[in-house]
Amino acid sequence: MRSKLHIIIIGLFITIAGAYSQISLNKVLKNVKKNAEKQIEQRIERKADKAVDKTLDKAEESIDNTVKNVGKKKDEDKETKDKNIPAENEQEKQETPTVEKASPVLTWNKYDFVPGTEIIFEDNQEGEQNGEFPSKWDLAGGVVENAFFDASNVIFFREIGNTGGITPLLKDSKSDYLPDEFTIEFDCYFEKEVYSQRYSVYFYASKKQKTVLNRLVLYTNQAQYGNTDIQGIYPGASHSNIDKNARWRHIAISFNKRALKVYMDDARLLNIPNVEVNPTGLTIGTTSQKSGYYFIKNIRIAKGAVPLYDKFLTDGKFVTTGIKFDVAKASIMPESMGTINYVVKMMTDHPELNFSVEGHTDSDGESASNQKLSEARAKAVTETMINAGISADRLSSKGYGETKPMTSNDTPEGKAQNRRVEFVKF
Repeated sequence: MRSKLHIIIIGLFITIAGAYSQISLNKVLKNVKKNAEKQIEQRIERKADKAVDKTLDKAEESIDNTVKNVGKKKDEDKETKDKNIPAENEQEKQETPTVEKASPVLTWNKYDFVPGTEIIFEDNQEGEQNGEFPSKWDLAGGVVENAFFDASNVIFFREIGNTGGITPLLKDSKSDYLPDEFTIEFDCYFEKEVYSQRYSVYFYASKKQKTVLNRLVLYTNQAQYGNTDIQGIYPGASHSNIDKNARWRHIAISFNKRALKVYMDDARLLNIPNVEVNPTGLTIGTTSQKSGYYFIKNIRIAKGAVPLYDKFLTDGKFVTTGIKFDVAKASIMPESMGTINYVVKMMTDHPELNFSVEGHTDSDGESASNQKLSEARAKAVTETMINAGISADRLSSKGYGETKPMTSNDTPEGKAQNRRVEFVKF
């Protein structure tokens, strides 16, 4: 009888331990001590410790996620089913997807971001001095300096609070310098296993323009605008705010009069039809910076233009700076696929179109090298389009090097404008 009573007491205690706080558990423990032998009490205490640890861990995680408005998991949708992502109750058994699983080689063919054609601001950190403040920016708050990281020049946010960061240094930054249609692109770095590392994008020039309340917050696998109800998680990610892989994320933002789209690498995370505010400028910073290193690079703001097809109908050609290449190479950067996919679809929808793909460079380097580089880049674009299904007899390629600049090469914006690809009807 006494043995059965002990079993009942043990079962009752374990049940209570999963539901009560540490204080309640201590009270129950005292009652158990009065009615059980010492050996049984020790067994109960061991089980109680485990139960309390588990309960407190869950409670701490729940409270932390609530305060930070992060940690929510996206419900399984059609896209994750297609990728064989496990159901939510199975995801805890799975490791965070590796870099290879999120490889742009597999998915950039669906990318539909097309950048603006007129460059307003460009900073690829060319010629910056390590340890100095970035020369093309103004300080909104905190400590920011140039650094060399991962084989490239970067902007390093050393100390930033909730409202600090940097804003482009323009001639008239107090005015509304963002047009009705614009795009913003940059790369930001996320360390592995750093919880809630995040970057903030404010659509006004801090300390110079009227504040725009809503901001865009970027986590390692998530974009959130304004509040927790407007957020998107990278397809297939197990967690929105922590990852087992360190990685650079390419962020692309498109604004059209009132609609906002946000892309992370090859995926569109947000599509907001009406943001109900007028973006006037740009400030980039971090929020609640407590751990981890924060770097950004390759920032570009461009003015949107008429659709490329409409431009072609008017001029018989269209020009794009949206096809980017590695420095001094003909290898196409993955984010260029938005523009290439657009042209491929255009030619698919209009089989009468044939294009000469013509490459152009800025004036940096030797003229002869730039000529060869432009030819190789134009050829690389045609080969990519052929691989996407366009017949080879509908395309040709040429290179003009630095011989036909669109504007001066005296500024980073001018150089970026001259590094272009033109599609000319033949």
